[in-house]
Amino acid sequence: MSQITTVFAAAISGLEAEQVWNTERAYAHLNQCGQADSKRTAERRLNGCGLLPTELSDVLLRDEKDRRLNTLVLAWALEQARKRRDRVLFAQLSPLPTGKPCLHANDARGARFWVPLATLDLPALRNAFAALQQNIGKPLAIFPHGALVGLLHDAGDMPEIRFCPQAYLPVMSAGIELPRFGTPAVRPLGELSAHLKRLEAESIHILREAVAEARNPAMLYSSGKDSGVLLHLARKAFYPSQPPFPLLHVDTGWDFQEMYLFRDLMMRESGMEMLVHSNAQAIEKQINPFDHGGGLFTDITATQALCQALEKHKFDMVLGGARRDEQKSRAKERIFSSRSATHHWAPKSQRPELWGLYNTRQQQNASMRVFPLSNWTELDIWHYIYLERIPVVPLYFSKPRAVVVRPEMIRVVNDGRCRLLPGEQIQIRNVRFRSLGCYPLSGAIDSEATSIEDVLMELVNTHQPERQGRLDDTDSAGSMEKRKREGYF
Repeated sequence: MSQITTVFAAAISGLEAEQVWNTERAYAHLNQCGQADSKRTAERRLNGCGLLPTELSDVLLRDEKDRRLNTLVLAWALEQARKRRDRVLFAQLSPLPTGKPCLHANDARGARFWVPLATLDLPALRNAFAALQQNIGKPLAIFPHGALVGLLHDAGDMPEIRFCPQAYLPVMSAGIELPRFGTPAVRPLGELSAHLKRLEAESIHILREAVAEARNPAMLYSSGKDSGVLLHLARKAFYPSQPPFPLLHVDTGWDFQEMYLFRDLMMRESGMEMLVHSNAQAIEKQINPFDHGGGLFTDITATQALCQALEKHKFDMVLGGARRDEQKSRAKERIFSSRSATHHWAPKSQRPELWGLYNTRQQQNASMRVFPLSNWTELDIWHYIYLERIPVVPLYFSKPRAVVVRPEMIRVVNDGRCRLLPGEQIQIRNVRFRSLGCYPLSGAIDSEATSIEDVLMELVNTHQPERQGRLDDTDSAGSMEKRKREGYF
């Protein structure tokens, strides 16, 4: 380290933590030490000692996992900040030459600020931002970068200081605590009611019956609440062994980001095999719900992709989490639903299921769909999730999310591919989802339910159907039944 750097670094390290520096103050200090006779010289000294990190802009912003931000929400947040006349600062962490942690910030015009930190934690950062705001004397709109993003996830807005967490991609906690079967604490929150015990026993019986009769079974997994309950029941049905089948995710490429993260985390924790299949032709032709409509999009990326996966892996029996109360065409479905060799569904050809007896015989090259949750309701699912402590994706709970409000739905601006209508404005609203699918086709609801208990109370008092916001159910009359006849699950 040069003499100039040593002098400057020693001066910096001697200052109190959370004291705001800028180039003006650095010049005054270097001039007093005889190390700079002009501001330009002071800037060269700062750059020479490696004090200042690379200047940030909205294009360079990344999160703690080096992922780009949601460009639509970021552009909206910057526009809102400028309308409010907030001082927009891009912030990052970079140590001082002495090794002390330091908060750095710059605006779009190149003004630089830095605040030495006593400790690298949220309280110290909040104090540093407060000192920065008082020094500048204007409301601030802070856009963090890199490792700083991870430290500010739970920061919340401060007086005269705004953050926009909706512009950043979601993260999941490092691990999920899965229920441990065969221990006294399986149901720490209370015993299952007689009704839920009967549903659980019926579903476990169906799972075991299906596996006993199948040559090559698989279970669909989408990261939704029904998939989570079905996976939980399967793990319980075959405990202490793993369920004797893989999980299959038919990936349209348009699921919510949280669903992908939750899927990967669940697979790591459960130790089960996960097969992921997408329609390669849909990817090649860039089939999407905005340009091609929900009906065609769902047919190509979901129905055709599922049939391709069944053909590829030769699955003869596929388990799924559909329930009869979800949608009227699903109410026609048998628990063991036979499909033709081309995976088509014929409602009039379904077999009777009397006294809990199931006909699992299949014609050559035919397959069967099995629905162990057929007799469950949405309220049953959530009550069971609560009592069994089954992990669910955070999209089911309310939080401030970036949305656009349309007459037919509230759409979350999930990523930069979302299309906004002319003149349409993004809003931040407390919303959650009751039913999850591809994000352009799944509508959110206004809600304050932030826990399973809140969700249960909300469901008891609602009269709206579960799939009220699913555009793929309403794109045309009888669309769900038409897709089911063509092979949709």
